[in-house]
Amino acid sequence: MRKFGPWLLLLILLIVLIISSIILLGDLRETMQPLAQLRDDLVTQVEKFLHPTPTVLPDPVTIIREVRALARLETIQYTVEKVIIAETGQGPFGFLFGDRLLLVAHGMAIAGVDLEKLAPEDIWIENRGRVYILMPEPELFVVTLDNDKSYVYDRDTGLLTHGDVNLESTARQAAEEEIRRAALEDGILEQARQNAENYLYRMMRSLGFPDIIFAEESDRPESTQTITPLPDAMATPGD
Repeated sequence: MRKFGPWLLLLILLIVLIISSIILLGDLRETMQPLAQLRDDLVTQVEKFLHPTPTVLPDPVTIIREVRALARLETIQYTVEKVIIAETGQGPFGFLFGDRLLLVAHGMAIAGVDLEKLAPEDIWIENRGRVYILMPEPELFVVTLDNDKSYVYDRDTGLLTHGDVNLESTARQAAEEEIRRAALEDGILEQARQNAENYLYRMMRSLGFPDIIFAEESDRPESTQTITPLPDAMATPGD
């Protein structure tokens, strides 16, 4: 027993030391949890300070510059999604001074015919009531981005730059131009013309005209009979 006494004492001391360490680590973990929470709160506050949420304060005074009546017949709408890559400062030192973003753009294009440009002499009657209509050229009325659906998917800035503040605006402008180009290349104006002609054809037939022809400029006669008087379907009470 005397031979093993020192070893037994050492073993007991080691067990006591291990138990004390476990208790100490448990207390330390409980102490560190509030510190970790405090650290997270501090990081959140710093993030809000460095990247504050913008506050929008519109001026209560609104100035309306112009009010104008429109007679636009919108006949087709395209919904387009386009991916735009905008970059600046690329090259050998791009990793230091470069800025690159990827914009997922959602937008729409609306086309139709401006009936305000339809003059009285652009409608005439020939051959026992056959109506000729010289339609205005179709137009692209609206090309715009949907800001709620458009977003920056990824952005990569160099180590020594905070990025170009105008890069996203440039990308959005380019997206609108790409949406315009895509709609025009897909034939949106021709489809707008066809839809407008179909709409006016049904409307004129409902007003009692049996035959409607959509004419070209070369079809215009030297002497035309414009549509005066109004047909019975268009007459208002008291006329």
